[in-house]
Amino acid sequence: MLNASATPGTGSSLMGEYAALVADAVLRQRAREAEHSARVEAELASKVKSEFISNMSHELRTPLNTVIGFAKLISECERRRLSGGQIVEYAGLIHDAATHLLAVINDILDISKMQSGKYTLDAREVQLPEILQSSLAAFGQNATDLGVSIESRFDPDVPAVRGDPGKLRQVFNSLISNSVKFTPPGGSVHVGASALPDGGAIVRIRDTGVGMTKEEIAVALTPFAQVDAGHSRWREGAGLGLPIAKALVQLHGGKLEIRSAKSLGTEVAVTLPSRFKVSILQGRDVVLGSGGHRDVSDGHHATRD
Repeated sequence: MLNASATPGTGSSLMGEYAALVADAVLRQRAREAEHSARVEAELASKVKSEFISNMSHELRTPLNTVIGFAKLISECERRRLSGGQIVEYAGLIHDAATHLLAVINDILDISKMQSGKYTLDAREVQLPEILQSSLAAFGQNATDLGVSIESRFDPDVPAVRGDPGKLRQVFNSLISNSVKFTPPGGSVHVGASALPDGGAIVRIRDTGVGMTKEEIAVALTPFAQVDAGHSRWREGAGLGLPIAKALVQLHGGKLEIRSAKSLGTEVAVTLPSRFKVSILQGRDVVLGSGGHRDVSDGHHATRD
């Protein structure tokens, strides 16, 4: 007669071996997933790098070719018998190309600082109406030349906010410039500011321009991405203006939101808290908008609340 009783400890030994096998399988699966994730991330980084190099090559070479070409013409003015008016015209084109080139380089430097986590804010009390008036004055003549009217209305109770005046001006310059640029002759741009119940402020920039779909908004807020040719003006330059504007607003503890409809225009709403703990989003987060952040470690250029 066979004895069916198990040897003491055999059951627990088998269970232990089974648990070890399961744990090993889980670890192997996790390792495969981590390897796949790393490979996908590396491929994405390579693609972004390739697109960046291609885009930057165009954005840097085009104005440089303009500068070189017209500078050569001016240097040969006697042989070519250029008139004074032609020389002035060519000098103006050189100036415009160089200004565009400088703007592209500044955008690249801004993104580089954000990606390295070294972007700081010089926070102080800011009166938003003053910043907005400055931005409106900068683009008033351009709007007039394009046949676009600009209207503004600032509520008297708009509170002061804490922020970096230069960076906030950069945000509103970019947004107002886009609105003017994409509004056809006879259209209008309205800029308003009002108080929020929590003590913060909201700035709305609304235009009667070409408008965008939700998909085009997402593309417009993605660094280096390109929209279709019909709306390429949203991506003039290095394609960094709107992403940088959104990142700067986030660094101020605020939000930048875009509402738009094709052929009906666009409204950009920027909300800013009255006070915030100055922080720097991690490079990948601040550029791509995933929302992570860390505190500023150097208090010399950033005030904490």
